[in-house]
Amino acid sequence: MSFAGTHTALVTPFLNGAFDAPAFQALIEKQIAGEVEGIVPVGTTGESPTLDHDEHNEVILAAITGARGRCKVIAGTGSNSTAEAITLTTEAEKMGADAALLVAPYYNKPSQEGLYRHFRAIAGAVKFPIILYSIPGRCGVEIGVETVVRLARDCPNIFAIKEAGGTVERVNQLRHALPESFEILSGDDSLTLPFLSAGAVGVISVASNVVPKEVSDYVRAWLQGRTEIATKAHRRLYPLFKDLFIEPNPVPVKHALCVQRICRPEVRLPLCEMSEPNRLKLEATLASLGLF
Repeated sequence: MSFAGTHTALVTPFLNGAFDAPAFQALIEKQIAGEVEGIVPVGTTGESPTLDHDEHNEVILAAITGARGRCKVIAGTGSNSTAEAITLTTEAEKMGADAALLVAPYYNKPSQEGLYRHFRAIAGAVKFPIILYSIPGRCGVEIGVETVVRLARDCPNIFAIKEAGGTVERVNQLRHALPESFEILSGDDSLTLPFLSAGAVGVISVASNVVPKEVSDYVRAWLQGRTEIATKAHRRLYPLFKDLFIEPNPVPVKHALCVQRICRPEVRLPLCEMSEPNRLKLEATLASLGLF
C-alpha cells in the first residue's frame, strides 16, 4: 500500500463540548469531493490530547464509516505510553482503519533505543501499516535517522514516516539512508514543496481541511512531473499555510472552517479562541484566496 499524495489531518469538530458527528461527516465529504488520498482522524490537529479513550475510538470509527472506502483512513494512535499506544492501535486495526500514525512519545523523552523498542512493540502487535511521526518541536525528541532505518529493516509493517522536523536536510538524510520503498510524507504544509523536491511523496496536511482540492491537485501535479504548476500553486497557497499556524494548531484551521460553515471554531482547553488581530489577519488571507 502506498501513501503517496495528500492526506488530511482532520480537525475534531465540537458542539457545546461534545463531538459534533454531523459536522465531522460534512468535513469528510468535503475531503472526498476534494479528491484527497486519505484522511487522518485524531492526530495533533484532531486535538487527540483532550479526547478521552472512548471519544478517540468514536472519532476513528466515524472517520471509517464516513469514508466508506472512498479514501484511506490513517488513525492517529500514538501515545507516550507504549501500552496505551498498543491498545489504541490494535483497536483501530479491528475497526477497519487502513493504517496507524504513531507520533514519537512526548514529554518522557526516551532514548533512541527506547524509541526503537516502543515502535517495534507496537508494530509487533498489529499487521496493518504503520506510519512513524517525528515532530521534535512538540515531542521534545526526534526519531533519529538510524532509528528509522532500524525500524524499517526490522518491522515489515513500518514503511513510512511523517516528517515534521522543519528541515529539508533531514528529508535528504532519510531518503539517502532508507530504501526507495520507504515513503516520506511532509508534516508541514509550508515545506511540502521543498520536501517533495528532496524525495517525499506526499503530505499529511492541515491546510487541506480548508482547501482539499487545491492541495491534492498541486501535490499530484508534482508527482506527475508537472512541477511548474505545483510550484505556482504552492506560492499562491503559502500565505494560508503560514496563517493556519499563526496561533496553536488547530485553532486557526477551525476558525477557517467556521468561515466556510463546516464546523464551529470551538476547541477544548487549554486551547482557546483566536485573538482578534490574528483572526482578522487569517480572514484577510482567506478573502484574498476567494475563501471568505
